[in-house]
Amino acid sequence: MENNEILKKYAALAVKVGVNIQKGQTLILNSPIECAHFARMISETAFEEGAKDVVINWNDEISSKIRYMKAPEEIFDVVPEWQKEFYTSYAREGAAFLSISASDPEVMKDVNPERIARFQKSRRSALKEYSDRLMSNKNTWSIVSVPTEAWSKKVFPGVSTEEAIEKMWNSIFKIVKVDKEDPVAAWEEHKNTLEKNMKILNDYNFKYLYYKNSIGTDLKIELPKGHLWLGGADKTQDGIEFIANMPTEEVFTLPLKTGVNGIVVSSKPLNCNGNLVENFSLTFKDGKIVDFKAEKGYDSLKHLIETDEGSHYLGEVALVPHDSPISNSNIVFFNTLYDENASCHLAIGKAYPVCIKNSDHMSEEELEKAGVNISLVHDDFMIGTADLEITGVTYDDREIPVFRNGNWAF
Repeated sequence: MENNEILKKYAALAVKVGVNIQKGQTLILNSPIECAHFARMISETAFEEGAKDVVINWNDEISSKIRYMKAPEEIFDVVPEWQKEFYTSYAREGAAFLSISASDPEVMKDVNPERIARFQKSRRSALKEYSDRLMSNKNTWSIVSVPTEAWSKKVFPGVSTEEAIEKMWNSIFKIVKVDKEDPVAAWEEHKNTLEKNMKILNDYNFKYLYYKNSIGTDLKIELPKGHLWLGGADKTQDGIEFIANMPTEEVFTLPLKTGVNGIVVSSKPLNCNGNLVENFSLTFKDGKIVDFKAEKGYDSLKHLIETDEGSHYLGEVALVPHDSPISNSNIVFFNTLYDENASCHLAIGKAYPVCIKNSDHMSEEELEKAGVNISLVHDDFMIGTADLEITGVTYDDREIPVFRNGNWAF
């Protein structure tokens, strides 16, 4: 990508709107080494906006694969104290966290999924305080994507590497509105649209949602008392606005932990730690996953579900219209950041505490008592289809169409 001007616009959008860096604030940037050019642009932009420091945490998925393939077993149960201290101390300091999501969807296909699962569990346990802070909006954070060779070739397999990367750039620029003359203004308008649907859902205060489509989903989700629908921009407890996902098309809340019953069928592949899980279904009883199937990636899905007690339950309910920019592109990105914003989705694992009233003042035990799921994992998977119907039921037993033919019924 030769056009540095549009890349600079994208970097500015990520810094000024995504994490909304404040003067004197530190930015922690997680970046693949392949994305160094864009990472440096983000760093430069953040300093220009008044950041105190920009600390880049480089990662290399090929080196990670070598480690998974060659390292002794015991290494996957250990996370060095300095890594825990790195994230936790910066989070306590009030740093902003920006991550570039651009992995090869099948980079780990030759790795034993148990090794990945062991390390992910160890890492998530070590970084629990950091993760809890982000999911409670105590720090600003955001995720963006830029093309890499392997990812681009997976999404556009029938063309040269150069053309695949170019196609990916063009798709990303359009989806995140960087192709607009004023991307910041375009995002303001987009936030307002999401907030309108969010307000409608909050006003209805549904007790249940019923999901049904032709591929086999037949699911009833109970929502906890005091639940909140959120979407578009989030705010920290100090009132700093940020956008956690760029792009974002969703309005989301949390389910009652023990209130999910029925079966749900996936509509897109799930990139699970470098392995694809495809054509899978989950069966729930009283909130718990009691059965699951997958045509591909069964072991990866199994290890995800068996991470801890909370990973047997759901933590997020997100509504995304089928008639939306990413969905209309007819591109499967094999990247959850993009695919989840093309489709209604659910998440296995931890719920966002901010989706329930007065969570700022609740302990973890009080959150659990209110029906909020607690887990080390939070993995979104896509369930939206062109014929998905969702019906909401209010506390006075009114049935309200929420989605019809895959789109908002409002």
